[in-house]
Amino acid sequence: MQMLIISDIHGNLVALDTVLRKIKVDKIICLGDLVDYGPMPRECIELIKDMKIPTVRGNHDNAVANRIDCGCGYEYKHLSQVTREFTFQELQQQHISFLKKLPLSLTETIDGHKYYFTHGSPNSIYEYIRPETSSDKIKNMLEDVEADFVFIGHSHVPFRRNIDSKTIINAGSVGQPRDGDSRTCCILFDTVSLNFEIIRIEYDVETVFNQIRNKKIPNSDELVSILRRGY
Repeated sequence: MQMLIISDIHGNLVALDTVLRKIKVDKIICLGDLVDYGPMPRECIELIKDMKIPTVRGNHDNAVANRIDCGCGYEYKHLSQVTREFTFQELQQQHISFLKKLPLSLTETIDGHKYYFTHGSPNSIYEYIRPETSSDKIKNMLEDVEADFVFIGHSHVPFRRNIDSKTIINAGSVGQPRDGDSRTCCILFDTVSLNFEIIRIEYDVETVFNQIRNKKIPNSDELVSILRRGY
């Protein structure tokens, strides 16, 4: 089975649509953060919902659904706060309810292997597992997780780590890459061979820039600059 793992869409419908049109697989899983930062949060939710893509709740989804702080890193926190007001204006109650009902994690057994999907870490949607996170710290985070493969998002940086018998794979970000590559990012995973590939795809980012400016989203120049640089 070919499985596509996507994460951190952040209202970037053009990037999301590009990925879903260009990559044809047997199964898609979304690791959350459909909203904030981007200009099309409502449309992203509706596309995920219409395609019935299993999705976990990200910290930004949780913040919008429950009107609380996102608990994100200080570097981008001001942007999450100002764009959240825009997000509230864009969404209807049905979208808020959809976000609120998203589970914190998903588990699957496929071809004899156990998979665990969450946004941040098994402990918390707010907790980061980064490429540089110590092995001991990750071991503690995964102590109660019975899985061969653990898929996460949240940091917007794709990577793979092997910790004892578990493989941790970060899917990067579809709509807000922050590893210096402005192309959209996702993971293609083969459940038979257990091989995975980081997929980077060019998309029409200029259209997203125009959407941000036309909708007069606060801090639009900074938002455009981040998308242009990829961090």
